[in-house]
Amino acid sequence: MAAEDKKGGTKGAMTVSEAGRKGGVRVRETRGRKFYEEIGKKGGETVKAERGRKFYEEIGKKGGDTVKAERGPRFYEEIGKKGGETIKSQRGTPFYEEIGRKGGHKVRELIEKGKSRAPQDAEDAGAAKDRGE
Repeated sequence: MAAEDKKGGTKGAMTVSEAGRKGGVRVRETRGRKFYEEIGKKGGETVKAERGRKFYEEIGKKGGDTVKAERGPRFYEEIGKKGGETIKSQRGTPFYEEIGRKGGHKVRELIEKGKSRAPQDAEDAGAAKDRGE
């Protein structure tokens, strides 16, 4: 009877998995959701500092490749369509008109900027050629 605990059960009756779950529930009850948010953020910042941006690019690509292999390119078409329909229902057609206008303005600005720089770039190239560079 030495193996029995105070509650009448036997020692070792709980699996490691059960004990972990019980501990997790206890922490959640005593510390709350905010605690998990804080330790998750700390962990993320540590990984970012130790491994850098490249790490996230690599794991993102691996995840994307896995999804593509498992679900195929059609999956991306479906989720893109669902996302577009959701945005359209939430924001309406004027939203698309607005972002189209903004995109058009930006493209126009870039073209004008490129055109205005082209003569200057040609002059710089000619001057460099004259200097033998």
